[in-house]
Amino acid sequence: MAIPTTRERVPTQTSDAVNQSIETGAEKSVRLAADNPGLIAPRLNELDAEWDIERAIEMNASTIAFLGVILGFFLHPYWLVLPALVTLFLFQHAVQGWCPPVPILRRFGFRTSYEIDRERYALKALRGDFQPVLEAANRAKAAWDAARPN
Repeated sequence: MAIPTTRERVPTQTSDAVNQSIETGAEKSVRLAADNPGLIAPRLNELDAEWDIERAIEMNASTIAFLGVILGFFLHPYWLVLPALVTLFLFQHAVQGWCPPVPILRRFGFRTSYEIDRERYALKALRGDFQPVLEAANRAKAAWDAARPN
C-alpha cells in the first residue's frame, strides 16, 4: 500500500460527491469574482481567515485529549483511553489522511490548504497579481527572439 502524498491524502479519503461539492463551491466563488471584481479583496480576506481541515482536526483532537485527561484525573483513569485513541487517530490521519472526524468535517466544507490556495491563486490571477511576472517573461522572450539571427 502506497502512502498518499500530503496534497492527496485527505481528498482520496473523501467521497467523490463531497470533493466535487467543495470544488464546485470554489469554482462558483471564482466565477462570481470574475463578474464582480469588487468581491475579490473581501473573498481573499475570508480565505486568509478560513480554517483548513488540518487546523480543525488539531483543535478537535486536542480538545478531546484534554477532556480525557481531565476526566481521567477527576473521575476515573479509564478515561485516559480517550487521549490514547485520539493520538492513534492522529497518527492514522498523518499517514493516510483519514480519521473519524474527516468525513464529518469535509461535509461541513472544511478544505485542505491546497484547495484553499487554489481558490486564492485563481482570485489573485483574476485581480492581475501575476501580470508583472507574465510581462517579465514576455519581455525576456521578446528580447531573445529579437536577438535571433535573420
